[in-house]
Amino acid sequence: MYDSFAVIRWTQAGISSATVGVLWAESVAAEVVVFLFLGPRLLRAVTPTVALAVAASCGLVRWAVMAQTADVAALALVQPLHGFTFALLHLASMRIITDTVPGALAATAQAVYGLVGVGGATAVLMLLSGWLYARFGPAGFWAMGALCTAAFPGIWLLHRALASFAAAPSSARVLLERPAPGRHLGCAAAERARPAPGRFCSWPV
Repeated sequence: MYDSFAVIRWTQAGISSATVGVLWAESVAAEVVVFLFLGPRLLRAVTPTVALAVAASCGLVRWAVMAQTADVAALALVQPLHGFTFALLHLASMRIITDTVPGALAATAQAVYGLVGVGGATAVLMLLSGWLYARFGPAGFWAMGALCTAAFPGIWLLHRALASFAAAPSSARVLLERPAPGRHLGCAAAERARPAPGRFCSWPV
């Protein structure tokens, strides 16, 4: 709803175009600051799932405020949270991909993330946002807050899965390792098992 209806909401509330521009620029500036400075430092201090929880918490606060008021001072306080609700979320997602996906599949994983997690979700929610704003007006922003709240159980499950992945012995993760060029994914496992002479790995890739 933010991309589609925030400016409409603010303009209808009597906020001038110049002030709307400042509010929008504030969120963009916060995004840049988190991408370049705060985000990388935060991800060195906490796990990616903690960063995801921070992003969801900031989203809940941001959308709750926007659902209730168009006061310029309140909006100016929550607009910088865009740096966390978008930039930190993106950085944490990239870190998870880097930590869990083999190099040979990294580009594919990022493409799937961009197609489904960013593009697909945005397209679907943008369609729904029109109905929400037409039916509920600014209160429709509560739906975005509800999505942030619904993210917490998923973040917890992801945290447990990543902890299990990190704790697993390397042999259990061999299929996630990048094979040598021209080798089947099972070759690394076969070599670790030290096969009898004459055995080989088939199905080169």
